[in-house]
Amino acid sequence: MKILFATFFLIISLSLFSQDISINNGWKFKTGDSAVFASSNFNDNDWAPIKIGQSWESQGYENYDGFSWYRLHVIIPSSIKDKAFLKERIRFDLGKIDDGDEFYLNGNLIGRNGGRPGSIKSGQYDAQRAYTLLLNDTRILWDKENVIAVRVWDGGGDGGMYDGKYGISIMDVTDYVNINTSDNNFEFGENKKMAKKILLQSTSDKYDFNGKLRITITDPVSDSVIFKQTIGTDFAKDRPFEYTYKATLPDNRSYVATYSFTENRSGKEIAVSESIPFVLTPKTAATVKINGPNIFGVRPNAPLQYAIPATGARPLVYDVINLPNGLKIDKQTGIITGSLTSKGDYKVRLVVKNKLGSATKSFTIACGNTIGLTPALGWNSWNCWGLSVSDEKVKASAKQMFEKLAGHGWTYINIDDGWEDANRAASGEIVANKKFPDMKSLSNYVHGLGLKLGIYSSPGPRTCGGYLGSYQHEEQDAKTYGDWGIDYVKYDWCSYGNIAPKNPSLDEYKKPYTLMREALNKVNRDIMFSFCQYGMGDVWKWGAEIGGNSWRTTGDINDSWGSLSGIGFSQDKPAPYAQPGHFNDPDMLVVGKVGWGPSLHNSRLTPDEQYTHISLWCLLSSPLLIGCDMSQLDDFTLNLLTNDEVLAIDQDGLGKSARKIFEKDNIQVWVKPLEDGNKAIGIFNLNDKAQKTTINFSDLKLSSQLRLRDLWRQKDLGVFKKSFSIAIPSHGVVLLKTHAEKM
Repeated sequence: MKILFATFFLIISLSLFSQDISINNGWKFKTGDSAVFASSNFNDNDWAPIKIGQSWESQGYENYDGFSWYRLHVIIPSSIKDKAFLKERIRFDLGKIDDGDEFYLNGNLIGRNGGRPGSIKSGQYDAQRAYTLLLNDTRILWDKENVIAVRVWDGGGDGGMYDGKYGISIMDVTDYVNINTSDNNFEFGENKKMAKKILLQSTSDKYDFNGKLRITITDPVSDSVIFKQTIGTDFAKDRPFEYTYKATLPDNRSYVATYSFTENRSGKEIAVSESIPFVLTPKTAATVKINGPNIFGVRPNAPLQYAIPATGARPLVYDVINLPNGLKIDKQTGIITGSLTSKGDYKVRLVVKNKLGSATKSFTIACGNTIGLTPALGWNSWNCWGLSVSDEKVKASAKQMFEKLAGHGWTYINIDDGWEDANRAASGEIVANKKFPDMKSLSNYVHGLGLKLGIYSSPGPRTCGGYLGSYQHEEQDAKTYGDWGIDYVKYDWCSYGNIAPKNPSLDEYKKPYTLMREALNKVNRDIMFSFCQYGMGDVWKWGAEIGGNSWRTTGDINDSWGSLSGIGFSQDKPAPYAQPGHFNDPDMLVVGKVGWGPSLHNSRLTPDEQYTHISLWCLLSSPLLIGCDMSQLDDFTLNLLTNDEVLAIDQDGLGKSARKIFEKDNIQVWVKPLEDGNKAIGIFNLNDKAQKTTINFSDLKLSSQLRLRDLWRQKDLGVFKKSFSIAIPSHGVVLLKTHAEKM
C-alpha cells in the first residue's frame, strides 16, 4: 500500500552566472505618509537608518501601525547586462512586505503589491515582491544613482520589509523556468522505496527549453550521496516536462533531494532542494488509550463540556466512576456535560472500552476560579483562510478535527478575523456577516462534535483586517458571545494602537484587556481569553493578574526558519511566568498547508524544522493552534499532531515552561519539569549543518544516571551514565523524557 505525503520545501534558486546588485544595506526609514517621499530629489539625510529583513517593530518602532516609507540610493551599473544570455528585462526583488506596498523608482510609480491588483491596503504579506522593467525603460538611470522608494502599509502587528529575497538583477533564461515539486506528493511503498514526480515548466511565450535535469539525494548528516540520476529534457510553456524518479532510502530519517536543470544554449543553471518527509510517530493502536490532560478546570455554576479524548478501534464506550452530582456522561460520545455548584477538586476515573479491552485514567475536575489549566489545543482559521474564512470552512475544519484529532485531545475551532458585519445592529450588538448566516447554529454544530468554538475581536474600533472591533461595546459583545455559545476569545490589539497613547504606560497596556475580561466574567460561561498584543509591556509579567489564559509574547510567525527560530528560541525570558491557567503564546503552528488566504502552499519548513517547531512549543507549555487547511492533513502532518507522548509534555498538569539550560556551538538544550517528577529534554541543532553532540548531564543539573525515552519514536533508549551523544540534522531536534536511575 502506498502512503501519500505532502512536499516540504527548502527551495534555493541559483543564478550561477548572473551578477546581482545587493540592496541589503543602506536603507533609510520614516514613519508617516507624504507624496514627496517618492521624489528622487527629496532630501532624506535626516531619515533614520533601518535594516531590511526584519520588522520595524523590532528596530525601535514598537506599536506603530499605518504608513511608512523606505528609501535607498543605489547605482545600477550597465555592466550587469554583460553576462546575461537574455538582455530584455531588469528585475527588482523587494522581499516580503507586511502588509502592502507601492514601489517607486526615481519618483515614478512602478507597481503595487508585487503587481497584484487592488489598493496598497490589500497586500498579502506572505508574498514575495518582484517588479520588472524593460532594459530600455527611460526610468532606469544606468551607471548613475537611482532612488528606490517603497511606501508600506501595515494594518496591525509587525510591519515593514522583512523576509525574502532582495536584489536587482537582469532576468535570464532560468527566470522563465520553474522546477515544480509541489504539485505531486512523495509516494512511499514497502521496503523503504519512494517515488516522486517533478515538473519542468516554462512561463515564456517566446522560448522553448532543453537541457539536463540532475536528481541527487543526499544524507545531510554524512553528506554522502545515496541516489543520483541525469535525464535529458525538452519543454515549453504549453508542454511541461514530467518525470517520476524512484529511489530506496536507507533509513527513516532526514534526506534531501536536489533537482538542478542546466539549459543547453546558455549554460545557465537553477536548482531547488526539498527535504523528504519522514514519519516517526508509531501508528495508533487498535487497543484503547485515554489521552489528554489529567485535569480540567470549570467555574462554579458555569456550563461544563468535556469530551474524553481516547483512541482505539471503534466503537468506543465511555464511562466515569465517581462522577459528581450535576454532571452526566453520554456513554456513546464520551461527552461530559452539566454544571457544579460547589468549588473543589473532584477526583474521578475515566473508563473507555472497545471490543479489544478497556483503559482507565485518573482525572480531576477542578471547580474554582481558574479555567484553561492546560494550554489550549485547537485550530485557528487565519494561517490558511485569512479573511476568506466562512461558516462552511469552519464546519469542514470541525468535522476533520473530530474525525482525525479529537481522540488525541484537540478541542478548539477558532474563527479569526473576517466574520464581522460592516455595521452593528441598531441596538449596538455585533452582527456576523453573510459568510456566517447563523453563529448560534454553528456553535451547536461544533459542540455536538464534543469540540469548542472560538472567535476573534479587537479592543479598538477596527480589527487588523478592517472589520468591526469591540471598542466601547465590550459588555455587549461579551454577552453576544455567551448567547452564541463561544468558548474562546482572541483579542487583537490592532487599531487600539490609535487610541492608546504613543508610549503607553503599564496601566494603559492593561486597560483594554481588563475591560474585556471583566465583561467576560459577567457571562455565565467559561470563555478562554487570549491576549494578542505581541508581548508589549512584558505582558507575561501581568497577563495572569488580569485574567489572561494566554498571551502572545512575539509578533506574527510565518513558515520560515528565521521566523520560527527567532520566535521559538527567544522564549526563555517569559518562561518563568507560565502556570496552570496562564500560558505564554509564541503564536500559531505553521505546519501543513498554509497561506494566509485562498492560495495555500505546503509549509516551507523542512520536516526537521517542523519536528523542532512542535517539540519546542510543547516544551514551552504553549497553546497549540493549528493554522493549516484541515481538509488536507497528510500523513506527515498527522504524525506531528497525533503523538500522544509529545502532546503530553505540552498538557502536563504542572504547567511549567522549559528553560534554556545549555547552549554551545549552536546546540541548545531546553529542560522542562513534569508533574510526575521527571524531566522533558529538547536537544536542538540550530546550525545549518548536521552536528554530532555530547550532552553532559551535569551541565543540565540532572542525575548522573538516567533512563531516556525518545518521545517522537515512543522508544526507550536505555540507561545512560553521565552523558548522552547523538547526531542531529540541521535545524532538527531530539525530544527525550528522563527517568532517574539509582547508581
